[in-house]
Amino acid sequence: MSEQKIRIATRRSQLALWQANYTADRLRELTDVTEVELVPIITEGDQNQQDALRQFGGTGVFTREVQRAVLDGRADLAVHSLKDLPTVIAEGLVLACVPERADRCDCLILPADTEPPLSLQDLGAAAVVGTGSPRRQAQLLHHRPDLSVREIRGNVDTRLKKLDNGEYDAILLAEAGLRRLGLESRISLVLRPPLLFPAVGQGALGIECRDDDDFTRHCLSQLACAVTTAEVLAERSLLRTLRAGCHAPLGCWCEISADELTLTGVLLATDGTTRLQQSASGSCDQAEQIGKQVAELLFAAGAEELLHGGTDAASDQ
Repeated sequence: MSEQKIRIATRRSQLALWQANYTADRLRELTDVTEVELVPIITEGDQNQQDALRQFGGTGVFTREVQRAVLDGRADLAVHSLKDLPTVIAEGLVLACVPERADRCDCLILPADTEPPLSLQDLGAAAVVGTGSPRRQAQLLHHRPDLSVREIRGNVDTRLKKLDNGEYDAILLAEAGLRRLGLESRISLVLRPPLLFPAVGQGALGIECRDDDDFTRHCLSQLACAVTTAEVLAERSLLRTLRAGCHAPLGCWCEISADELTLTGVLLATDGTTRLQQSASGSCDQAEQIGKQVAELLFAAGAEELLHGGTDAASDQ
């Protein structure tokens, strides 16, 4: 293989392929890479589309097989949704690049041709809402305990079909994924903080390669975004310090202004009855320390009880 060719390992979902192709286009545009090949991989999380993630998912259910393709030489780099990537990087790999982040909020989606609501309160009493994310479930129930929140699995198109077929009154999806797939017309309501805080790394890509692959690391450095990198360093430090994951309803919001980074973290009971919120600020070069500070503030406020039994696992789409 010549140094001008790079192979990208990726999940096979429509959104994952969009992300891989986006990375390929940026490599062609910004580096000396002349040829890019996609290496599609089926992950454990993709194979099991029935069970709730908390029932079968451990660390890396959407990333392990993709990482393995890089480690064994079938691919040179792996493109992940950063929110799916465990905070402890696999041995032999490095998180080499975090490109510029897309929209990071969650969205409420109603059936096709339904008039969008003005607020979450406009959703009907006891409406059935589909989401596979405990983070979304808990925050939704915190504001609307009357709602019936039910599990939903599958890629974006599958979930939209289930919604339009009447299985749910509404579903929650990430804004970034909908816009990347050209489905922004399906967004009924964007749920911004303080209503719903997004997941750690939501809207960002995490690109890994082998830690001894200097050529690929150099190429990926051309794609990195300093602002997004600082944000996700703080967010992932919060997650790592809390030792939390998709089984703990944790949300966060990171903002940077004049080189000052402010991170807010929220942690809830799974039924939404208890909600903790803490914030910390500092310079961007202290991003990881700020994440640790927010985690320590949450621990001081009672996070340990809410986190009992939580693991660092994937978060689905």
